[in-house]
Amino acid sequence: MTEYFPGIPTIRYEGPGTRNSLAYRHYNPAEVIAGKTMEQHLRFAVCYWHTFKFAGNDPFGLPTIGRMYNSSSDPVRVAEETMTAAFEFFQKLGVKLWCFHDWDIAPEMQTLSETNAVLDRIVSLATKLQDDTGIRPLWGTANLFSNPRFMAGAATSPSPHVFAWAAAKVKKALEISLELGAEGYVFWGGREGYETLLNTDLKRETEHLARFMHMAVDYKKEIGFQGPFYIEPKPKEPTKHQYDFDASTCHAFLQKYDLLDDFRLNIEVNHATLAGHDMLHELEYAFAHDIFGSIDANRGDTLLGWDTDQFPTDLYLTTLTMYSVLRGGGFTTGGLNFDAKLRRQSIDPVDLFHAHIGSMDTFARGLRIASKLREDGVLEEILRERYAEWGSELGRRIESGAAGFADLEKHVLQTGEPECRSGRQEHIENILNDYIQ
Repeated sequence: MTEYFPGIPTIRYEGPGTRNSLAYRHYNPAEVIAGKTMEQHLRFAVCYWHTFKFAGNDPFGLPTIGRMYNSSSDPVRVAEETMTAAFEFFQKLGVKLWCFHDWDIAPEMQTLSETNAVLDRIVSLATKLQDDTGIRPLWGTANLFSNPRFMAGAATSPSPHVFAWAAAKVKKALEISLELGAEGYVFWGGREGYETLLNTDLKRETEHLARFMHMAVDYKKEIGFQGPFYIEPKPKEPTKHQYDFDASTCHAFLQKYDLLDDFRLNIEVNHATLAGHDMLHELEYAFAHDIFGSIDANRGDTLLGWDTDQFPTDLYLTTLTMYSVLRGGGFTTGGLNFDAKLRRQSIDPVDLFHAHIGSMDTFARGLRIASKLREDGVLEEILRERYAEWGSELGRRIESGAAGFADLEKHVLQTGEPECRSGRQEHIENILNDYIQ
């Protein structure tokens, strides 16, 4: 059998003192933290598209990365070899979850029926590999943005024919997600947005998007797919403005169109920053409104205003992410999917391992720090102190709805100016630094 990553062993935990670059220094899947193993807390998944299909190309340059499994002129053979290589990678890395688009795992052919036939062939291979290894998809999805037919959107296209194409692709993607045992299914808007409002009927497009989502819910129930649906917020790129802009925009959409019972959010770091937020904001919003589902783990570059999808190696980012996840009750669905790609100059197969190892170690460290912060309760105590006055009679009356404007005016007339109290931001940031260091 062909070995696609020769010379690379199964990655093991060797501890912080190891000098082996192909070993985990901090990620010990069996280590128990706050009642669960690291593996259970972190639920790492490998994304199929960037990891195995990204070739190093960018808007200004041709591909730089070649792989043995992508070398054939036959696209179906490439799909089969890539799938085999992917499972070799999953096993050597030691992860048990993966994520995919339909377009990733099989090429589009001349007709929908031909495409579906090839998908069935590749899914059959994936099923065998999954049965042999115990590895399963965290979630599946359909690519509704790469083909030129989707240049003006998919569910929001001005063409009902294109809308029908999108529906047919999602129908098949849901079927293969069910067949592969995927835990969930993601909708990323891709081109569900606009370049200019001069040729866009915004109200009609958002209504069409809602109709599409209801059709998906109906079909999910029809075929017996039990996993959650996720919407993945992203503000822009490739469109000027996308309808899934951020967590609050998605929440409003789901509320307006009566979809909250069937959808949660898949939050991505780089999408949060493109929306003008940090990851903690998007996570806390999702948890506060009971719509958190899963995470696409990556990072952007603060000097670049686009989706660079870099591997997450920022300890502050991973600590605050895991602090929010732990405070919110941990993953009840979803996990940490590395929607990240190598840099254009990282052309060797081993670079894929170094990228994932570094990110998994960084999340493991973040988990330990976040768990310690939770155990010591220092940040929770600061919150309790800051909002303590809401436990007073006045606070209780406001929160219960017993007080109105006239009551509050009377209170102010009797008591005068409130006492101003420090938010102690610098002190809190120092505390965080102490835990991280």
